[in-house]
Amino acid sequence: MAKNYYDILGINKGASQDEIKKAFHKLAHKYHPDKSGGDETKFKEINEAYQVLGNDRKRAEYDAYGSTFSNAGGGGQGFGQGFGGFDFSGFGNAGSADGFQFDLGDIFSEFFGGRGGSRGRDRGRDISVDIAITFAEAVFGAERKILISKVGLCDTCSGSGGAPGSKNKKCETCAGKGRVHETRTSFLGSFTSARECTVCYGRGETPEKKCPTCGGYGALKKTEEVRVMVPAGIEADEMIRLTGQGEASPKGTPGDLYVKVHIEKHPIFRRDGANLIMDLPIKLTDALLGATYEIETLDGKSNLKIPEGIVSGEILKIKDRGVPMRGNKRGDLAVRVTIKTPTKLSKKARLAAETLKEEGV
Repeated sequence: MAKNYYDILGINKGASQDEIKKAFHKLAHKYHPDKSGGDETKFKEINEAYQVLGNDRKRAEYDAYGSTFSNAGGGGQGFGQGFGGFDFSGFGNAGSADGFQFDLGDIFSEFFGGRGGSRGRDRGRDISVDIAITFAEAVFGAERKILISKVGLCDTCSGSGGAPGSKNKKCETCAGKGRVHETRTSFLGSFTSARECTVCYGRGETPEKKCPTCGGYGALKKTEEVRVMVPAGIEADEMIRLTGQGEASPKGTPGDLYVKVHIEKHPIFRRDGANLIMDLPIKLTDALLGATYEIETLDGKSNLKIPEGIVSGEILKIKDRGVPMRGNKRGDLAVRVTIKTPTKLSKKARLAAETLKEEGV
């Protein structure tokens, strides 16, 4: 049965190149064989689909002829048969006589943060944490200090990997290139993969004497305190991005820290965009005759006038007591009135109710 590359990537046929790339990134990260729960077969299938749909020419041919479109030109294998229709010319050593070769390192470094090559290590990993804040903190904003465990630059060598005063020399393992190439043979053919040199960690040079603290790597696991400024009006499950607060890379820039915000429920208030909503039970007589109630708001106590003849479910608004917005504006506090009906009446109250009934009230 022919493969449907759109189904493999979980996209529709009219997807843009940006949507195709995003879908590939997401699935490739999920099924990468080096990750826990990864699936090598699924990963190859995803990569196969992306190599076709990510190329406008190949995609047009695939849309016209299906998974065996390379046969339409008079020869060659279809894409569903052992990658036969792929053009790997953009990935290094393509087109060897015993099948094909391409540089897996470049692919991995582009999509998996340097797992196969050195380029991804120029930037540290992004990391994420979760924090919980109160309802009021979500409305007005807050400052939180959190402790996170991450890879940071070594304080002793400042990321150089060398002991203080030590000079660097050319790495003998990788000949100063920072990468080591390995060729492996499988049923698919020969694969040449480039990985980062484990001696110089991709730098191409090594210190004459390694740093005693980090062992020459330039970074190590450490616990750091990070200040998180939660903006006013943040929504539940929103992410705050702290640029450069992720894991460090001795060779380049640090990654980013993503903080996912969880908001505790409030016993009185709930949110509708920039407005806050609360319920206010009132007495039947106050609904009939009107009254003034002192209510709690997030800004403190406030008086609310109940007009005569209000009906249950009617909403009264208190201006500028909601969620802060741009331009120094705020939403409103919407008070939904509910009328409490008495279940027991005194003799006097019953007589009053009967009088009202006689008057048609």
